[in-house]
Amino acid sequence: MAKQYQFKLVLLGESAVGKSSLVLRFVKDQFDDYRESTIGAAFLTQTVALDDGSTVKFEIWDTAGQERYKSLAPMYYRNANCAVVVYDITQPASLEKARTWIRELQRQADPSIVIALCGNKLDLAARRQVTQEEAQKYAEEEGLMWGETSAKSGEGVASIFTSLAKKLPQTAPPPQTRGGGAVRGAPGARAAVDLNSNTNGGQDGCNC
Repeated sequence: MAKQYQFKLVLLGESAVGKSSLVLRFVKDQFDDYRESTIGAAFLTQTVALDDGSTVKFEIWDTAGQERYKSLAPMYYRNANCAVVVYDITQPASLEKARTWIRELQRQADPSIVIALCGNKLDLAARRQVTQEEAQKYAEEEGLMWGETSAKSGEGVASIFTSLAKKLPQTAPPPQTRGGGAVRGAPGARAAVDLNSNTNGGQDGCNC
């Protein structure tokens, strides 16, 4: 039976880099030119099917980029399995902000969190201010995944989330089962949740 995994994913980055647009493109394959700023955080889910037949369900927390909401961020990245830190390829200051977020994750998030650095707004490549070489070099030095996307055109969006999905089941502790239920461990434990173990009356998987 194909394995089903569930992971908590958080999006971080400066305001207006396109975090919400990325999620909207990934989850609903839509783009809205006049999307309002996120207040606090938004929650969405999306499932990715992998080549081996397994599926990864992402529980996505899209956090607000405005400075006044920054103090709320730890509430969302605590116990996260992965993070996508977004910058705008036309705004060098947004990459600096992304570096700040990554340092914070490295200090305060779970040590095994998988972090992807994402350069968004590839459709504005003619106005590019952040080179691929600079961002990729930084990502390699910090052991991050890296990719560029355009939430507007959809380019690269599925790829970055699918790459995360492929990496996660290999890095997460194997789910333990006892008496047919997933053992989640102590509060705050962040082992992968194996949805196959949540059997109910002989039904495989879950209806989430």
